Amino acid sequence: MAAARKPFGGYTINFGKAKEVTLGEVFGTTAITPSDMTKKIWAFVKKKGLASQ
Repeated sequence: MAAARKPFGGYTINFGKAKEVTLGEVFGTTAITPSDMTKKIWAFVKKKGLASQ
């Protein structure tokens, strides 16, 4: 069995701490671009402390 590889960039995100969160709460209810989605995801991850190195 091969050893587990380190995730790209060294970050892992555990969404287990973010229970009962809807996509509307993360992204809002209006149409947004993919780049804005990425920004909102990272803002949410940082706000909730879900990322670890």
